[in-house]
Amino acid sequence: MVQAQTAQRPVHPPHCEIGGRMGKKSAATKTRRLVEDNERSYGSEARARWGDDAVDASNRLLLGLSESEFERFQALGTQINTELEAAVQRGLDPVGETGKRICGLHREWLGYTWSFYTPEAHRGLAEMYVADERFTAYYDGAVTGCAALLHDAICAWAK
Repeated sequence: MVQAQTAQRPVHPPHCEIGGRMGKKSAATKTRRLVEDNERSYGSEARARWGDDAVDASNRLLLGLSESEFERFQALGTQINTELEAAVQRGLDPVGETGKRICGLHREWLGYTWSFYTPEAHRGLAEMYVADERFTAYYDGAVTGCAALLHDAICAWAK
């Protein structure tokens, strides 16, 4: 089992990753900024990997969120991070009920930015969480082991 090590989460996660604080700006302003930041930081890489159509569709979904949808999107991100951190600190098995719940929350979170869902695509994203140091650094930012637990939970439960 992975040992928990507490640290502070990075301020700006990769892509439009989970959680984040943007103050009291409107959802339109927040989502526009997320899209602009993501395009600047990861746009060419994402477009090369998944194609313009997929990236554009994801951006449209994000930009089209209402205030309440954006708040739910952010709340889900925070909940996922909180549950990951607690699960790692308690040494929980990602194949157990907590892992199943985290995978379900992550799938719901993806629904705000993915125009399609397949378990294979979800597991592929999970692979990136442990293969790409930017994702690992984000998820392990507060508690080391969160990226691995999220990966293992998604691989076990994305169906």
